[in-house]
Parts: sequence; C-alpha cells; structure tokens
Amino acid sequence: MIYFPYFRGKQYELITIRESAPTLSASGFVPIVEPVKSQLNGLSKTIDATLEEGAGIIVIVNPRIGDFSGSNAELVNLINEKHGEDKQVTVGVLLDESTTLEQASAIIGTFEGHNIALVHSGFSQSKALAAEIEGNAEIGCSVFEDGKSGKLYQKHFAYQQHRVLLRNGFEKRRNADHPDNEVFSDLHLTYGLEGMTGFADFLMVGDDYQESGGPAYTVAIHLTYINAADDDIMYIRHFKSDRQDTPTDPAGKFAEALAKLISYLGSPDNQYYETSAIAEFRELHAKGHYPGLGYVKKLAMKHHIETFAQYFEDNPAQ
Repeated sequence: MIYFPYFRGKQYELITIRESAPTLSASGFVPIVEPVKSQLNGLSKTIDATLEEGAGIIVIVNPRIGDFSGSNAELVNLINEKHGEDKQVTVGVLLDESTTLEQASAIIGTFEGHNIALVHSGFSQSKALAAEIEGNAEIGCSVFEDGKSGKLYQKHFAYQQHRVLLRNGFEKRRNADHPDNEVFSDLHLTYGLEGMTGFADFLMVGDDYQESGGPAYTVAIHLTYINAADDDIMYIRHFKSDRQDTPTDPAGKFAEALAKLISYLGSPDNQYYETSAIAEFRELHAKGHYPGLGYVKKLAMKHHIETFAQYFEDNPAQ
C-alpha cells in the first residue's frame, strides 16, 4: 500500500473509484472515501466494485461535512451489516479538532472486528488515544493530514504498520487565476523521508469541499504529470479556455481548453503518460463532444491515479 487518494463521496468521485478499481487493485492503491451524500447506493456500488477487483477501500464513518455530519447511523449500518466480514473494507475514523477522546473511543468500539484506520486532522489527545489503542491489531493504519498533525503528534503512533501522510497539492483559486504550469507534489518521492510508509492527496479536487460549483466563467482542465526533467516531481498543468468574462457557453469553452491540451500532447515538451483518460480526451476532441464538467473532472482524477500507477510500475524502487 503506497498511495491513498482521498475522495469526498460526490457522484463523479465515486464513479472515478469504480472505473479505476482495476488500476487501484493492480497497483495496491487504497482509496479513502469521506461520504457526503445520504443516498448510499453510489457508495455501496463503489465498495462492491473495489471488492470485486480485489482492491481495498477506507470508508470514513464519521464525516465532518455533507449529509452525515449530523447523524451517521445509516452509514454505520451499511458497514456493519453489509461488510462486517469484508476485511478489504477498512473503517476510517476521522479525528479533527472537535473530536473528544470519548467520542473517538466510542466510534472505534462500534466497529469491533473491523480493520480501522485513524485519520488525524487536528485531534488534540494523541498521547492518550495512542496509549488506549496500543496492542489493538485491528487499528494498524494512521493517516496524518499535513499541517494538522505534527511530528510529536505522529510519534505516538510510530508503532503502527501503515503510516500515511496526506497533503493537499491543489491550490484553490478561480480557474482564470491558475498559472499554466506549477508544482503539485513531491510526496511520492519523499514520504519515506517523513517516516511514512505511504502518501495521500486530495487529487486535483483539493481539500476545500464545496457542495456545488458556481458558473464556469473559465473552463479549465487540470492534469498532473511527472516532470522527469525536475527529479520526477509531480507538476500540474491548467489548460484554460480563451473566453473568461461570462458564464455562458461552457461547451464552447471546454472545446477551447481541450484544443490547448491536444496541442500540448503533440508538442516536444509533452511529458504526459498516455493513460486511458488521455485517450478519452483525444476521443472527445475528435468527436467535438462536450460531456459536462463533472465528467471532465472524473477524467482528470482517473488520469492522476493512472499516472501514479504507471510511475510506480516504471520505478518500483520508489
């Protein structure tokens, strides 16, 4: 287990996991899902798809945002009743600044017999919790959100088999304000130096959750790539529409952004892996088809996962 992409459970994010399940399984990647929608059919189908491919999945059972932030009873029932015997389904317990030690202990106790991952995101009672769970073989994974769990905090969980650093690589801006090209992350190269066994990110969605996007004044395609000319650091290019002044004609603006992507793919500077997502972008360009912005985001997320899969296949020592 090397890479743990962190998803909020919106429709296209769940579809991304389902469509990427063969890649996730083959690469040993484990998606983390923080469910945000009370309609559980999509999440249930996503868990089933990962299991069918032999992949693992971490499902956060106490989301801080979305429909379950108030009551998570239905989510608890789904995991306990349908997946009580599925060891590939790991219960994620989110520990943020509002979580008390008593609440954390109660949630962990609710899922006795399950594999459990702790997601550390501002929790303050690390020493007490670590002492309480030490020796519990079911809690073998900690995901530490960068900036919300320092080195002294992490030290208390150093005995755990899997330690993952979660870092946001996507800077939230208006699409028009993105530079053409910038660094996304070097964590796939440095997680070991941080004392970790794996790494995680929020893909190119970022950690700033929004229920829905506003009107698209600027349509952008955000695609990551490995920059071999810069120590294999991951960069991200933002292919933006020419028109940026009004929210009209998203299809035409997508065509403008897509034309820039296709042109770049044919340039000597191109460093993109020819993923299945890139192939689909080529097909959309050839057909002149606009699939909707959610679909475009799904392709970008698939490409991100496939890029890491190809990189680690080419560089197994990392």
